[in-house]
Amino acid sequence: MADPHPSNTRNSSARVRRWTGPALLSFGYRPLFLGAGLWAVLAMVLWLVELTGTRVLATHLDPIGWHAHEMLFGYLGAALAGFMLTAVPNWTGRLPILGWPLAVLTGLWAVGRAVMLISALVPGPLVMALDLAFPLALLAMSLREVLAGRNWKNLPLLALFSLYILGNALFHIEGLNGGFPARGPGLRLGLSAALLLITLVGGRVIPSFTRNWLVKQGQEGRPAALGPFDLIVFAASVLVLLGWSVSPTQTALAPVMLLVGGGHLLRLLRWKGWLTRGEALLWVLHMGYLFVPLGFVAMGLSILDPVALPYAGALHLWMAGGIGVMTLAIMSRASLAHAGLPLHAGGRLTLVYHLIIGSVLLRFGGAYPGADGWANHLSALLWLAGFALFTVHYWPVWCTKPVPKRF
Repeated sequence: MADPHPSNTRNSSARVRRWTGPALLSFGYRPLFLGAGLWAVLAMVLWLVELTGTRVLATHLDPIGWHAHEMLFGYLGAALAGFMLTAVPNWTGRLPILGWPLAVLTGLWAVGRAVMLISALVPGPLVMALDLAFPLALLAMSLREVLAGRNWKNLPLLALFSLYILGNALFHIEGLNGGFPARGPGLRLGLSAALLLITLVGGRVIPSFTRNWLVKQGQEGRPAALGPFDLIVFAASVLVLLGWSVSPTQTALAPVMLLVGGGHLLRLLRWKGWLTRGEALLWVLHMGYLFVPLGFVAMGLSILDPVALPYAGALHLWMAGGIGVMTLAIMSRASLAHAGLPLHAGGRLTLVYHLIIGSVLLRFGGAYPGADGWANHLSALLWLAGFALFTVHYWPVWCTKPVPKRF
């Protein structure tokens, strides 16, 4: 996407070049995307061990609750932070957070992950405070920059991020009260906020990146521009997801879920993703977004008949598919772009995408009786292989000095 604020990018790049400390701390996406990649692997390894019946987690949550929390608020929290710390300076024209303040912020995220591993040994309110310290600090930093830069149009993104934090807080409260938070309103609210962020950000970047690539390739056909239809789909998504967060089995939600899913699918088709099949760095964005409408349709059908379409299958289309694939796509592209590297996915990165998409499909199938054993374990192994390969592939990108850009 063409940078709407080239002078902002120049200021950010100049400050990055002046930083003489570790390259990992030279830009916000670097340590946090690294943390997201590592945690996607480690958290899945711990989850697999727990599935064998061997307790390795000293957590006050049940194993499913810990797994759900650490994927939605641990992994995604780092990926969102890396995106926000990279995007906000471009939105506002203000200097990026880097160096030791960035190290402290990343450390807060790591403390949250550590305390969730041993939460049974720590007072519950302290666990909650330590885990929420990172997203609250990130929100405060981002809000300060957006207000100082008078960048009012991006306040809705911060409002959605605030809902995401509220979902995390509710998740903790449910866990402290002995509930089953993986099925509670905290998870649903946090997931809903994440899906709305994907809808909002994806609606900006996917057609823009696609259009730019098609022009560069000299291909005919252009994605539809953002318009009233997109706003209607977004507004309907807000309403139905808030309703689902409060009352997930309400039958009246089912037809609305199906309609909203159809709206998102039509929106995706208007972006002409099939024209990008020659560049995996682009088609994976379209594939990631595809899991949003698939999740809406599946959840609507699950409300109508949870036996024919299990809730866990629908949920993982959103969590592993929409969140997992879309964050992978954004991290892949942003890391290359801000390091000054060619925007192209080679064979190794394309394999990563196929592994994670395969993992999502297997996890969906694993929600059905009879397939839940082998399919879920194979899904986890593909997830592990994909994110391990992703992290190894991008390690030198995150940990070496960026290539200076020319403007």
